[in-house]
Formats: sequence, C-alpha cells, structure tokens
Amino acid sequence: MSVKKTWKKLASREIYSNRWIKLEEHDVINPGGGQGIYGKVFFKNLAVGVIPLDQDLNTWLVGQHRYTLDSYSWEIPEGGAPPDEDPVAAARRELAEETGLRASTLEFLMAIHTSNSVTDELAHIYLARGLTPGISFPEETESDLRVRKLPLQEAVDMVMEGTITDSLSVAGLLKAARILSI
Repeated sequence: MSVKKTWKKLASREIYSNRWIKLEEHDVINPGGGQGIYGKVFFKNLAVGVIPLDQDLNTWLVGQHRYTLDSYSWEIPEGGAPPDEDPVAAARRELAEETGLRASTLEFLMAIHTSNSVTDELAHIYLARGLTPGISFPEETESDLRVRKLPLQEAVDMVMEGTITDSLSVAGLLKAARILSI
C-alpha cells in the first residue's frame, strides 16, 4: 500500500553545516494547504549504539554531561559511523573507546530514527557478547565519562523510571530485555 505524499517543498536553503550535521530550511506547503517553513537536520554519520551483555546478564552504561541538555546522562556506549566506515566496525570501536570492552560477537538489534519530525538521523543498535576487558580510550569530549557495570534489569528499570532518556539507550535496552525475556 502506498501512502500519498502530502507535503510539497517549494524551495530549500542550507543554513549551517559542520563535520557532523547540516541544517536546511525548507519553504513548504503542508498537508492542510498552508505555507510555512520547515527546518531539517541532516546527520552526516550513522549513529551506532551497543548493549554489552555478559553471561550473567550484566551490561555497561556510560555516563557523561551532555552539552545540549546541560545535564548528566546515562547511556549505552554510542557514537557515529562515518559513511566510509562499516557500522559493525564503528560499534566495536565505540564499545572499546568508551568501556574498554571487546566483543567476540555483535548481533544487530534494530534500526531507529531518533527524532523523525526534525531530523533524518538513523541509528543501528547492536547486542555485544563474548566480552573481554581492555583499556578504554575516550575522545577529548568524553573526558568526564564514567563507566558503570550493572544488571540489565537494573538498566531497564532506569529506563522505566525515566533516569535513562537517550533514545538509542531506551529503544535498545527495552528491545534487548524483550528478546531475552527479562
């Protein structure tokens, strides 16, 4: 079944661009026939998130101050995969970078659009198993990063209590719990 496209773009212009994002402003006619302006954020990288899981159903979260929110956030290890990097390789890199963990297997859990009313950002989320510890090497922007090992159920409880609000983390943790019947 095809869905009729109800928006009409009249014109668009680039407002801003950097290494990570591009912001465009579009002159549009909306589904009700009114004219307006719509802003769209394009992400230049694929977002990747990883849920590390050991044999005892423990996971690892990373905590850091998020500039955009001006608050501290607990999240699954996550980052970006440039267009020329394999998403699985990027997920492995982010896991090692932020936690020091290496995984023997990565299982694709899901793809999500993080906020499709204003952005085209796509995220791939993986379940990592067969973990071995190692040295982490956080990026400069992650100098305040804290790593916390906890039972997966406790991480899911943090989602349900509203302590974890990051979209990749919420979606990934809930799906992992569902798949594992936790």
